[in-house]
Amino acid sequence: MENVIESKNFIEEIINDELERGVVNGVHTRFPPEPNGYLHIGHAKSLCLNFGTAKKYGGVCNLFFDDTNPSKEKTEYVNAIKEDIKWLGFEWFEIHYASDFFEDIYNLAVKLIKDGKAYVCDLSAEEIKNTRGTLTEPGVESPYRNRSIEENLKLFEEMKNGVYKDGEKVLRAKIDMASPNINMRDPVIYRVLHATHHRTGDKWCIYPMYDFAHPLCDSMQGITHSLCTLEFEDHRPLYNWSVENTGVKHKPRQIEFARLNVTNTVMSKRYLKKLVDDGAVEGWDDPRMPTLTGLRNRGVPAEALKNFCEEIGVAKANSEIEVSYLEHFIRDYLNFNAERAMAVTEPIKVTISNYEGEEDVEFDINPNDENAGKRKVKFTKNLYIDGEDFSLNPPPKYFRLKLGGYVRLKNAYIIKCDDVVLGDDGLVKEVICSYIPESRSGSDTSGIKCKGTIQWVSEPYAKEVEVRKYDYLLKDAEYSGQDFSERMNYDSVHTFKGYIEPYLATANDGASFQLLRKGYYKKSTKNGKIVLGEITSLKDGFKK
Repeated sequence: MENVIESKNFIEEIINDELERGVVNGVHTRFPPEPNGYLHIGHAKSLCLNFGTAKKYGGVCNLFFDDTNPSKEKTEYVNAIKEDIKWLGFEWFEIHYASDFFEDIYNLAVKLIKDGKAYVCDLSAEEIKNTRGTLTEPGVESPYRNRSIEENLKLFEEMKNGVYKDGEKVLRAKIDMASPNINMRDPVIYRVLHATHHRTGDKWCIYPMYDFAHPLCDSMQGITHSLCTLEFEDHRPLYNWSVENTGVKHKPRQIEFARLNVTNTVMSKRYLKKLVDDGAVEGWDDPRMPTLTGLRNRGVPAEALKNFCEEIGVAKANSEIEVSYLEHFIRDYLNFNAERAMAVTEPIKVTISNYEGEEDVEFDINPNDENAGKRKVKFTKNLYIDGEDFSLNPPPKYFRLKLGGYVRLKNAYIIKCDDVVLGDDGLVKEVICSYIPESRSGSDTSGIKCKGTIQWVSEPYAKEVEVRKYDYLLKDAEYSGQDFSERMNYDSVHTFKGYIEPYLATANDGASFQLLRKGYYKKSTKNGKIVLGEITSLKDGFKK
């Protein structure tokens, strides 16, 4: 068939086979988040897979909200998920909610009861768990398993009408208590839950379980391929049972793939919510958070994230990806797209004793973009350099500024440190230097061989900023494999005083820059103060 493509993974091999055999005549996928929190980087893989697969085959992808647990779901999360999807550049075909189908799902549950395939059970959740059996022993049938169809219909309607308290009764599928798959041992498919739903309000006080609602919603949307993560592999027989025994016409296929795990990164929506609720971070969009809104706020480009997901591919077995691999894609994208600028932190004042006036020096706006052009930066007598670029007691092979030593100021002149002024606290207050007039970049005739080049900012034009550097939220090197609470890094943000050139100050909030010799940073304004937040470092730690 013409919509068969060259497959790159096992999912595409399955789809190609079905297309060639005429099992399906197109591809219709869905991205199915539960609106109980913000999406994180793990969801980015599912987003790229569901939307990307549909696009490759000329098909469509729905946005489907699994809102079957009203006690944890909010409209706030629905809106945030929509924004994240738009940020990544995906467009959904239709939006659906499980709650759109509540009436239909309820009627299908009634059909199961009438067919003798479901019954109302009075056992508590703990009692059901204790009678489920083990991998080597069958379960024990509920004493309510053989209620009459009439009694089950009456009790289920009473459940719907609010007669019973939470947990007092459930509806279970009547399958096989001796099944080798524990998920098939009369699973609960409806429970009583008196909670206000974010869309349907108090209309319902019973809600379908995920494993029952999801396949039916897939069917009613016309989904051809229901792509989900590996933890649902053991649930696939129940997925198929629900479709086959309710009599729905459309038969979707569930295919499982490995979820995305990244080192040093919290990959649990439940624990991310705990970080927010406990105040360990500033919110879901904290730049340290692996949420998509956090990554966006940090300045991570959407294209870099999509490139990362595309490159790691689709696998059948779970694995863990080094966070340095993700940073590699972020750095690679920004290297070609971010403008360059100068900034210094923990600044030290430099006075060039033999220089007067001021002049313009030129910088490439982006050396990787031939159309970006150049910009002029004022060079003056009084400058600031980075605190790390001067040392009173330099180690061996120290090529930055030191007493009696030379260093080149980027795109300007070579200077020599002649004297140092210390403050009352014994710290360096000012460095007195002289410049070499013949050493201007591009026309250097000084003959001085200078190994070190540093960035600088002219004092008369400097703008004060706060520079924020971020560390990982998890300390995997020391605590890999342990619970999130034992691996948390509570010292993951560090702030520094800094100065920037005027070019940075006039840039729009949200603009990303490569700060020379420092890293990639995003500019923002908070409470009238300019803030530069680190996106990623310059050093690529990924080992190819």
